[in-house]
Amino acid sequence: MCGRYASYLPPEAVARMFRTVNPVPNIAPNWNVAPTQPALAVRRHPESGARHIDLLSWGLLPFFTKEAKGAKRPVNARSESIATSGMFRESFARRRCLIPADAFYEWQARGGGPKQAFAIARRDGAPMAFGGIWDRFRGADGEILRSFAIVTTTANTTLAPLHERMPVVLEEAAWPVWLGEAEGDAAALMRPAGEDVLRFWPVGPAVNKVANNTADLLAPLVETASP
Repeated sequence: MCGRYASYLPPEAVARMFRTVNPVPNIAPNWNVAPTQPALAVRRHPESGARHIDLLSWGLLPFFTKEAKGAKRPVNARSESIATSGMFRESFARRRCLIPADAFYEWQARGGGPKQAFAIARRDGAPMAFGGIWDRFRGADGEILRSFAIVTTTANTTLAPLHERMPVVLEEAAWPVWLGEAEGDAAALMRPAGEDVLRFWPVGPAVNKVANNTADLLAPLVETASP
């Protein structure tokens, strides 16, 4: 699963990386993005077809939701069932997006003691692009809420010691197909990242609290990281 991540690269740099064309949203760096918070998402605009970068709320609220208050808002969508799930299948077919992330967090169970937090990032230092889906909900007052979920798959061998699931991490060559800009099999892209793509390292317990949001959340707890 993916329940917390970091997105601190300036929005202008993210827009250049993904070659978006709309005005860049104003959002501060966030080293502890949590469900319900706004976050950057790259999507193909449903009307113009151009690549946009926008602020969406984390936790999918489908268009067919009757009442937003108290509604289930999943933050992850499993790749194995996304194409058939009533909650996700239309968004997967029509509204896929990319979620920029500089790192994400996972917690490893350790016997009967407290879980150990780890940060995961690309080995090459580049930001990640998670596969995501989005939707638009219109409330009774006419207000529109755009939201997203991150697609997950089985963990690769590198990350399996931490958790059995991981986000779908898409390489740049896959972005046009995922966004619907080019023909291709989006389902085939929902696979674990290559074993040489990601690294991880232990971090302190401060990340456990959503209120903590500073760059030192990513500081290694010890000097060594995964090879």
